[in-house]
Amino acid sequence: MIVDSAVYRHGVRLPVDCHLHDYAALRAAASDEHDFVWVGLYEPSHLELGEIAAAFDLHPLAVEDAVVAHQRPKLETYANSLFLVLKTLWYVDEDDAVETGEINVFIGTDFVITVRHGRGSALSDARHDLEKKQAVLDHGPSAVVYAVCDAVVDGYTAVVAELQIDVDEVEASVFSDRRTQDGDRIYVLKRELSEVRRAVLPLREPMRRFASGTVDLVEAESAPFFRDVSDHLAQAAEEMDTLDGLLSTAFDAHVSRIAMQQNDDMRKISAGAALVVVPTLIAGIYGMNFTHMPELGWTFGYPFAIALMVSSMAGLWVFFKKSGWF
Repeated sequence: MIVDSAVYRHGVRLPVDCHLHDYAALRAAASDEHDFVWVGLYEPSHLELGEIAAAFDLHPLAVEDAVVAHQRPKLETYANSLFLVLKTLWYVDEDDAVETGEINVFIGTDFVITVRHGRGSALSDARHDLEKKQAVLDHGPSAVVYAVCDAVVDGYTAVVAELQIDVDEVEASVFSDRRTQDGDRIYVLKRELSEVRRAVLPLREPMRRFASGTVDLVEAESAPFFRDVSDHLAQAAEEMDTLDGLLSTAFDAHVSRIAMQQNDDMRKISAGAALVVVPTLIAGIYGMNFTHMPELGWTFGYPFAIALMVSSMAGLWVFFKKSGWF
């Protein structure tokens, strides 16, 4: 469905008297040289997108990609248009999960068409903010592309910040004195970072091309704006790599702590077994009942054996305590 559509002239939104789905009339309203149309759609059907494709002469392969909406970030050039794919990310705090969506952008000399998929990829705020910046919006379709890319990359930064909190929690848990089971959460977080990586890394090349000012249909004067987006994207990628490294280190530390805890447990079990084995050895000796055992005929033989068992256990306990086994 169409979320919003408008014609812009010199950075100002124009009132257009036509039906929302009359795309030909909408495009015809952009009659001046620097006028352009921005149509925003949310999860359109193949039929709806086909009508727009006919009105704006969109390439059928790009239209098919926009309908399927399972593309990796990319920038494709056609005869009279560009096709840009962006992956959107948002963080679901209740599930400690990163959800993904997609924005497909068709760019022409006098139009921009944004096709959104996923509930976390709204562009209404980006449109409203851009409409307040007449000087920026006067760059035409390039300004819209910049605003969309900037909003998407800001979403990456927000997701990375949330993941940073989760990684800090994992590190605190791993290095705490408590016995914790952090392996599952570390694995989940690494999976979420992989999801972020699939969105961030492929987008660096399109942003580099925009920032260089060498892409047709994107104004060279817009290059500084795209360099800013590219810097934020690089920062998100660096932070993502840092978090991935921290998680790998935390997992190694977690495994090492488990091994150390098992060693401590084995020492305690061994010490406890020694406390039982030594008295058992003494009882075994005095239970052999040989005829020529001096202690068998001794009046204090039994109390002596008990005292020997208790004293040996006490001595072992003191030794193990000083050694840190208990």
